[in-house]
Amino acid sequence: MTFRPKLELYLLAGAVAVSRFAFRSRDLYDLDSVNFALAINRFDPRVHQPHPPGYFLYICLGRLLNLLVHDANLALVLVSLLASVATVILVYRLALEWFGPRAATFAGLLYLFSPLAWFHGTVALTYSVEAAASTLMGLLCWRIDRGRTGFILTTAILLGITVGIRPSSILFLGPLFLFSIRRAPVGKILGGLLVLGLTLIAWFVPMLLASGGPAAYFGALRSLWLMVPSKGTVFNSSPITSVARAMTIVFIYFLCFGAAVLAPLGAAFSPAPADKDKKVFTAVWIVPALCFFTFIFLKLVNSGYLLLVAAPACVWLGAWLAAWYDHAAWPKLLKHLTLITGAAVNLLIFIAFPAYCSYRSIRHFEAELDQVETAIPQLGPPSDLLIVSFDNHFLGYRHAGYYLPGYLTLEYPEARLLEGPRIFAMHNRDSFLLPGLPSTTCSRFVLFPLPNGNPDYVAYLQKVEKLLPAKDLTTVDLEGHQFVTAPIADLPLLYPKAVVTAPLHVKGQVYTPRTTTTPQT
Repeated sequence: MTFRPKLELYLLAGAVAVSRFAFRSRDLYDLDSVNFALAINRFDPRVHQPHPPGYFLYICLGRLLNLLVHDANLALVLVSLLASVATVILVYRLALEWFGPRAATFAGLLYLFSPLAWFHGTVALTYSVEAAASTLMGLLCWRIDRGRTGFILTTAILLGITVGIRPSSILFLGPLFLFSIRRAPVGKILGGLLVLGLTLIAWFVPMLLASGGPAAYFGALRSLWLMVPSKGTVFNSSPITSVARAMTIVFIYFLCFGAAVLAPLGAAFSPAPADKDKKVFTAVWIVPALCFFTFIFLKLVNSGYLLLVAAPACVWLGAWLAAWYDHAAWPKLLKHLTLITGAAVNLLIFIAFPAYCSYRSIRHFEAELDQVETAIPQLGPPSDLLIVSFDNHFLGYRHAGYYLPGYLTLEYPEARLLEGPRIFAMHNRDSFLLPGLPSTTCSRFVLFPLPNGNPDYVAYLQKVEKLLPAKDLTTVDLEGHQFVTAPIADLPLLYPKAVVTAPLHVKGQVYTPRTTTTPQT
């Protein structure tokens, strides 16, 4: 690269690093973030430290950075930040290779000001890392496709490592790798596949050992699949479900690019049609993921999934913006004002949009978490108060157990696993599964509050409260939240199926489960 592209690249990388660090989250934002943080201390997918399929190499990377910063959230946020810097560099390089310097500049700016990419560069989640890996895969696979077969082994190793970070990547990026090597000599194809297999084995076997063996690992994976993703696939749900997911993808596209969603209009100013080979390559890159998210599984809270295909989108949008900038008969001043306005709109979306993926949402969540952390000890000490919390991305069971580690925390309701009903429990920032309710010195339990302002959460809490005798409930207003407590004797009413006959030994402590639903004194 000449001096100017290098300077632009350094400025873009620096701007991404500064912008992500300045707006970084201070607490573990999402339920999955807590799972990852817990796994830094102890890896065990059976108890969702982290949740299956494990993200083994991501956890290893988090552990390395945690040795330096001694803060699990900060370590994982730094992983996201570094991955974001890598992505903008790679997006720029790919756009430069495909469409030239102007397109590269716009592609880099699009990633810098992408509200969704900005958000995921500030939180402890895996999606920014997958985006960086996907972009590097795209760049290397394109070079292989152009005949530079010397990159096959490197790309095979990269794909194997990427799968160790997010195992679903084999479904989304594997086809791109196979497509890129289709014309290579047979020996190099076989060598690439062999190296890919060896790379996968190199991390998969240690992960199985850390998980307690194949039966434990695959049992946990199957249980999670049956509990969540499998229930809404195209094979067992209405076609309307897939249509709704397709509309969600469109909405996430708006969240990802903001004002730049209008960039395709710039294609009308392009002096020549786009290269067919690039179109086909891009389709192979993005279609497997889009099909999976449309027909198998996607929720708005999982909007980061789409960062996997953000790089090719940035490259093409950058090319169309470059065509508009270079060939539209607009005054230069108007073009510059349009670009500045677009950047301002995207900044506003990231800062203030009332959705999961905004800085406003991060700060609102952290304020609520601080309030609850302050309030719970006022209700009682850990020796006298047990926490019952819910399976929720925010202020759920994981946040209760992580940020109030002295309290024994139980998740409601029981999880239906392959081995039967089990209660997820946490104590001292560690997780375990209980087949029944533990005996305890606590005299009361408290329902951990869900985030304020959501009618669905209010209705759900009311539904849970109806399972308990109204005369036993006490409601306390503290720090802007309502806390409902009840006698510990009522706890079996929330867990009617969780009963066993033998005590459990967990991390040196003995938890003696109740054998009936008869209240104990």
